[in-house]
Amino acid sequence: MTSTPTRQPARASLAAFIGTTIEWYDFYIYATAAALIFGKLFFPSNEPFYSTLASFGTFAVGFFARPLGGLVFGHLGDRIGRKKALVATLSIMGLGTVGIGFLPTYASAGALAPALLVALRIAQGIAIGGEWGGAVLMAGEHAPKEKRTFLASFAQLGSPAGLILALLAFRSVAHLDHAALFSWGWRLPFIASAVLLVVGLLIRSGVGESPEFEALKTQRRTAALPILEVLRDSWRTVLLCLGANVIGVAGAWFVNTFMLNYTTQTLGLDRALILDCLFVVAFIQFFTQLASGWFAQRVGAGRFLKLAAGLAMLSPYPMFVLVSTGKPAAIVIGIAIAVMCMSSSYAVMAGFMTNAFPVRVRYSAISISYQCCAALAGGLTPLVGTLLAHDFPGQWWPLALFYSALAAVSLVCIAVLQRRQPAATQAGAAIALTE
Repeated sequence: MTSTPTRQPARASLAAFIGTTIEWYDFYIYATAAALIFGKLFFPSNEPFYSTLASFGTFAVGFFARPLGGLVFGHLGDRIGRKKALVATLSIMGLGTVGIGFLPTYASAGALAPALLVALRIAQGIAIGGEWGGAVLMAGEHAPKEKRTFLASFAQLGSPAGLILALLAFRSVAHLDHAALFSWGWRLPFIASAVLLVVGLLIRSGVGESPEFEALKTQRRTAALPILEVLRDSWRTVLLCLGANVIGVAGAWFVNTFMLNYTTQTLGLDRALILDCLFVVAFIQFFTQLASGWFAQRVGAGRFLKLAAGLAMLSPYPMFVLVSTGKPAAIVIGIAIAVMCMSSSYAVMAGFMTNAFPVRVRYSAISISYQCCAALAGGLTPLVGTLLAHDFPGQWWPLALFYSALAAVSLVCIAVLQRRQPAATQAGAAIALTE
């Protein structure tokens, strides 16, 4: 007799949270360094605008690599298992991040330095591209159906937790004098990732494979080429999921990466002050996401997501008004308003998307949806924001309109998805479109 796969909802959710925290820490320290450090060290120029643009270009490269990671590890996750794919993605991310900490700069290695930076950034992108879908599924597929929206949101908690760790790391070196920071101080947050890598691998080894995948494998019903099945049968749903993710993805990089550059270079505010403000906001984001997953489980994911996207459309206007004052409390409140709306959508989207696809192709489907959105909306948002700030000096309203447009895209796609998959968007509903 074949034994029934054991569910480990608490352990799987904790492992998903800790694993994604480590991977997002790696991703966020690169984002912070791209906004503050890399332009001067790897892309020196007489014009800071062009150095910043080049630095954010390497930031975008990592996003463009994410669909490849989603494709490769989505295939592996649907074929050989979610757990094995996740161990591989965590290892690639950790090694790539530590490698950045040992890179030579342009001053010592010339053009080789930015080339190596781009190569390791691509490795980061591939790793995070494969990580997200597996972490969401390990948490969600171990959970009982009536708790899936809430427990799947634990994988999303890794984003604010990783941001908190990244900001702590950079706050610890931001107070160094300029020469020390740009010589060796910036390297420490990257090298510290080696410790986190070991911790993450130990924790993930203690969680069993997804019970839904194990059942499918036992029945020999896994897909031979899952991505082809997705593109053949569910391409419309993939596009809608891509659009639904826009504000959760782009909004995060707008407030946590572009705003860091905007406040320090355009508004002339102190770097340490902005890092401190973002640090406080990261805690607000963490608890907002935790509460959002719990609340959406009770009122329905689709209904909750539409409300969050609608509020996100309004949020950039008070944000820019308050941030422009330059006062710490006003900056925290302004950014927190936008972050609470954006992160509410981000927290619940994982479970919402999981319910939209069958188990046999689920890893591939949610990965390609989310990672293509990340490549387009996430990778380009800091670049577009930098160009708008340059073309409209001293005016924040074009930036606010851009942010509202991102939220509007999500609102429309969420509404259409809810109509197409009504059973899948209700809290505690049976999983739609499964085997």
